[in-house]
Amino acid sequence: MSTNGKKVRVGILGASGYTGAELLRFLVRHPRVEIVLLTADRKAGSSIDQVFPHLAGEGLPKLVTIEEADFTKVDTVFCALPHATTQQVVKKLPKHLRVVDLSADFRFQDVETYAKWYGHEHLAPDLQKEAVYGLTEIERGAISNASLIAVPGCYPTSALLPLVPLVESGEIVKDDIVIDSKSGVTGAGRAAKEQNLYAEVAEGIHAYNIANHRHSAEIEQGLSKAAGRPIVVNFTPHLMPMNRGILSTIYVRLENGATPDSIRETLKKRYAGEAFVKVVDKDVVPATRHVRGSNLCLIGVFADRVKGRAIICSVIDNLVKGASGQAIQDFNRMHGFAETLGIDHAPMFP
Repeated sequence: MSTNGKKVRVGILGASGYTGAELLRFLVRHPRVEIVLLTADRKAGSSIDQVFPHLAGEGLPKLVTIEEADFTKVDTVFCALPHATTQQVVKKLPKHLRVVDLSADFRFQDVETYAKWYGHEHLAPDLQKEAVYGLTEIERGAISNASLIAVPGCYPTSALLPLVPLVESGEIVKDDIVIDSKSGVTGAGRAAKEQNLYAEVAEGIHAYNIANHRHSAEIEQGLSKAAGRPIVVNFTPHLMPMNRGILSTIYVRLENGATPDSIRETLKKRYAGEAFVKVVDKDVVPATRHVRGSNLCLIGVFADRVKGRAIICSVIDNLVKGASGQAIQDFNRMHGFAETLGIDHAPMFP
């Protein structure tokens, strides 16, 4: 941990969205952070008290446009901007800044893969070469020296944390992985969209982007790296009538003598001592309400009634471990702080 008591001067670009709100919720109590810059588009000129009344009285700077922003007294920026926007902004930022990006813009090692899934050419390919994928428990060594961190997507975080160790250990069939994920509505962002209106979402559940969700490619990138060869998964997301949370139910076929108990032990050993990834005991079923408001990922392993198969349940809060909390965990690692600093919050209940 860094012994220098000096605070890191932080800016948040796109501070008026859900992930911006969560960054602020944690960072206003982070002992090694001074928030000096907040930007927004539609909300520029407003105070945080007006945009987020729950953060009133924290003495935070007013929201300004990115064009008005003064970066001379900023050390690190969190980018909570829309996909594609971040590339254009980051490549124009002063070179002294360290960047933690919550968009998808720098998650793909291959810019052609990005173009295929996001529908346009990557606008900062040179910067992409510098980016480190910020799945902290898997990539912490590279994160320590990074100048640009790409915070993973929420669905990939929930899937990769349980699957990467099992792909590496050879205990599951790599070409037979089915991921069924369910997310709260905040995963779609704060912008007004007809499909996210209360009457469109409440009292129902539906799958979307079937066989075509962008996070499929991100999950496959992480698993392919772990396997040392290309991996393709079956991934289907669903929208749930709840504010926050992700439950990923993952179906795997066992091999090389593995059992549900043995893969549970593999995961327990891999994450022993981790502050935020916990493997629950046998027959305990993780639920999104168990991680709400926290940076935790809980993982449960169950025997399938079909012989030779297992079912894994992984839960996170999509706005915390799936976005802002993991971003701060990466920030802490980047600056030599304890990873738990400022984000070691117990889940909310009920």
